[in-house]
Amino acid sequence: MWPELRELFVRDLGKLIAELEAYPDDASVWRVRGDIVNPAGTLALHLIGNLSQFVAADLGGVPFVRDREAEFARRDVPRAELIAGLREVSARVVAGLDGLDEARLDEVSARQLPGFPEGMTTRYFLIHLYGHLNWHLGQVDYHRRMLD
Repeated sequence: MWPELRELFVRDLGKLIAELEAYPDDASVWRVRGDIVNPAGTLALHLIGNLSQFVAADLGGVPFVRDREAEFARRDVPRAELIAGLREVSARVVAGLDGLDEARLDEVSARQLPGFPEGMTTRYFLIHLYGHLNWHLGQVDYHRRMLD
């Protein structure tokens, strides 16, 4: 379908896994400081839900039921569980993108979300989702280094 984008998602989900592995312990993944209210664990759960819903389920037809509230409410999930979830979402993203017909990229997205342009294409939305992953990847990197 779009092999370059698939490779970028896989690469950067791998970087997110490496960031989580670099924390000294499970508790530090959930530590907050100052105005930082979404620790690395929350961001990982959010990305698992976000990518599972929008790339895997909506675009690729891979079954998934999202609980967005839980992404921001859960705490103290072990790193091993977060990492397993990220590996799983990476496989879901690959399956979702591989199952997407390239002709759909320039179609108007079936999902119209607040704050997005009317007539947003699937290609536009996928680029947004990749940027969203990287925004949170940078936040996790900053969070981890801030706690060092």
